[in-house]
Amino acid sequence: MKRLPLVVIIGRPNVGKSTLFNRLTESRRALVADIPGLTRDRIHGVVKWAGHEFELVDTGGIIPDEEALIPTNILKQARIAIEQAGLILFIVDAKAGITPLDEQMASMLRTVGKPVFVVANKSDSNSSEQLSVDFYRLGYETVLPVSAEQGNGIGELLDEIIKLLPSPETEQEHKEEIKIAIIGRPNVGKSSLVNRLLGEERVIVSPLPGTTRDAVDSLLEHQGRHYRLIDTAGIRRKGKTTEGAEKLSVVMARKHMQMADVAILLIDAVEGPTALDAHIAGYATEAGCSIILAVNKWDLVKKDSLTAIVFEKSLREKMKFLDYAPVVFISATTGLRVVKLLELAERAYRSRHLRIGTAELNEFFARTLAQPRASTPAKRPVKVLYITQACVAPPTFVLFTNARSPEDKLHFSYERHIENKLREHFDFYGTPIRFKQRYKTS
Repeated sequence: MKRLPLVVIIGRPNVGKSTLFNRLTESRRALVADIPGLTRDRIHGVVKWAGHEFELVDTGGIIPDEEALIPTNILKQARIAIEQAGLILFIVDAKAGITPLDEQMASMLRTVGKPVFVVANKSDSNSSEQLSVDFYRLGYETVLPVSAEQGNGIGELLDEIIKLLPSPETEQEHKEEIKIAIIGRPNVGKSSLVNRLLGEERVIVSPLPGTTRDAVDSLLEHQGRHYRLIDTAGIRRKGKTTEGAEKLSVVMARKHMQMADVAILLIDAVEGPTALDAHIAGYATEAGCSIILAVNKWDLVKKDSLTAIVFEKSLREKMKFLDYAPVVFISATTGLRVVKLLELAERAYRSRHLRIGTAELNEFFARTLAQPRASTPAKRPVKVLYITQACVAPPTFVLFTNARSPEDKLHFSYERHIENKLREHFDFYGTPIRFKQRYKTS
């Protein structure tokens, strides 16, 4: 696994840090909108240029000495990133010119002892590039005019970065990562869980719902296995999602479920399972990721010998479509069973990549499914002739039937019967199973 040089993007709010991050990483990893303060946590990405690679970190807009809780935490996160950086990209607005806040930040960065490039963003025209010269007054040798939106000057910026950075050292061969998305409604403890697993304050935690907006990646190694934890924004009901930034966050949260191997759905133990929890679980099911149901804040619940049983029964009633998902009772605050989540995620990861050999699947079919048990609303019964596995992640099976048109579908109850039998015979732990039906063409 490569240890990549680290480059950190720093700047006041709304100077285009996330736009530059997305441009350099050739992704839409960070949220971008014309709203100051959209990014709050550290967002990581990898940049490849001219045979070199480096890790890029986007930070929230910094307001030094701000006393409000979230801006203070943004500054704290930025300081952590700066300490780890090999190079700092200090982003300023070429159109706005030098502001008092830029001067404040320039003074702060001079104390950290790290190389700094002043990147004059929004240099969309010749006049803007000329204005960028004024930023030499901030006291740094390198000032680079760019337009993150249009792509002007990006190649020159990358050339200067790789001149300064050392070649990455290869520690060991690349190991596969298990991508885990932490999902749930606002304020159920998603960021607290990530911080507990990492053993550090990697993401901002506050009692304010909606603190997390971006999906924040964190790398974790546990017992030789590599995990990528993705702390997503809390998902509200559609009618409650009013701010533009929050709507973008929900879209990105759903996108990251599609990229994840496993989703850990956090449920508030004090409030109990809700219709919104089931709605979010539906998003994860649609995305095709494996699912673990984690009941958080279990330390705050008064318990007797039946409490967990009663709670799980209520949870299963609301999420009947997730009867395959394991339930674990945890506390992100105390650390109760949080490491167990990694063990369950690894098992679910193995299960979603399980491929059944053709011979074994044929034997399973002959023993379990050869007898016709299916019917449709049509007069002619539909029978499964044989079954094959098409792909993994999630496991997908093709059912070849005697039906002669797409209208003659297997009854959903029979698909459910096949799924239950597959789960009985093979270890499809915590993972959805999908079916595709093929019919006779002649």
